[in-house]
Amino acid sequence: MNVTFLLNGETVQVEAEPTRTLLDWLREDRGLCGTKEGCNEGDCGACTVMVTDAGGAKALNACILFLPQLHGKAVRTVEGISAPDGALHPVQQAMIDHHGSQCGFCTPGFIASMATGHLHGRTDHDDVLAGNLCRCTGYAPIVRAAQAAQAAPAPAWTKDEIPVVEAVPYAPDTLEDLADWYAANPDATLIAGATDVGLWVTKQLRALPQVAFLNRCAPLRDITETGDTIHFGAAVTMTNVLEVIRTAHPSYAEMIRRYGSEQVRNAATVGGNIANGSPIGDNPPALIALGATLHLRHGGKTRDLPIEDFFIAYGKQDRRSGELVTGVTLPRHAPALRCYKISKRFDQDISAVCGCFNVTVADGVVTQARIAFGGMAGTPHRAYKVEAALIGQPWTSETIQEAVTYFVEDYTPMSDMRASADYRLEVAQNLLHRYFAEMRGQVTSVLEVTP
Repeated sequence: MNVTFLLNGETVQVEAEPTRTLLDWLREDRGLCGTKEGCNEGDCGACTVMVTDAGGAKALNACILFLPQLHGKAVRTVEGISAPDGALHPVQQAMIDHHGSQCGFCTPGFIASMATGHLHGRTDHDDVLAGNLCRCTGYAPIVRAAQAAQAAPAPAWTKDEIPVVEAVPYAPDTLEDLADWYAANPDATLIAGATDVGLWVTKQLRALPQVAFLNRCAPLRDITETGDTIHFGAAVTMTNVLEVIRTAHPSYAEMIRRYGSEQVRNAATVGGNIANGSPIGDNPPALIALGATLHLRHGGKTRDLPIEDFFIAYGKQDRRSGELVTGVTLPRHAPALRCYKISKRFDQDISAVCGCFNVTVADGVVTQARIAFGGMAGTPHRAYKVEAALIGQPWTSETIQEAVTYFVEDYTPMSDMRASADYRLEVAQNLLHRYFAEMRGQVTSVLEVTP
């Protein structure tokens, strides 16, 4: 497969295996060893590079980024973040001035993240750097370096113009071509952001003989907003979902802010997180609580279904052979929606439990309830018995106390390295109490509580 992109300002053409990672190619074929291999799964950020496409510059993890995903884009590694004449980028100089590096292994990834944030004028440095791990220096001097550099103008050499390239057969431009191809090749692997599929290759060492990349299929990247609904195409990244959701559903947005990391959100897609059917994916509980509709396509035929009906059992979804997820539509208005992500780390961690609540109360009585959890069963799942215990009852602490007893009928969670079954059930019960308290105006977020 012939892939064309800019690398540190120069056009390169690569005959690439479909699942060859950018990180391996940089280090093994180009001798650009500044970009490091740490976790090789997109967690540590040591491999971060700057990638520019029509949507602007993004920080991405090179270790789970396949070369065909770069077709028609521009890449800058740490070697290209400094000027062609060797002059340092402002964030590089600030890291020196503020002693932001010790062993140096993580530093190139930090520089790539900081330079990308600097290009966009970002000042939320904790969010920008949440996907980069440092075990030596600690984050204080690194954040001080980011703050010191933020007023400096972005260097001209980091503002890449993306090359003009032709489409390639393994990255269809139209939804019709993609749907027809997938219907004819149902055993193929569809790759959007590769934040999940990338680990199949780097960790499981799986061969993927037949693939198609979705990043050039424009309809899958569509975002359509009406007065009552928001539609996300399946290939919309979580970064773009977050931008839209901030106003419409702020609690959901706050959960997305903790979804993976900056690098992961820049690649991961809303459709991929649904289609993989993970029982611990953070999007499905929120979408189920919202009553979202999932859209699927097989060849020329389309169908819609409530998103909760998509998840049948662990590893099994209501998706026919050769059928792809094309998007999801959710209500724009849900003022009672609250989403709670419980994990061992605040940033970039898999949820032990993710609970989302959407309860409607009229004249002091519960009239509707949609409650969904991840991490509590083999699939994302609604708490039907708890909902039934709430509907028609007064919105009181006594009703909540009675309703929480039904969680044991809705869920039989497992114990694993993230949490025990007993812990998960207790957390689910406590989250309903928390939701009740928050909806009555009490401060429940640890980020808001003050002495």
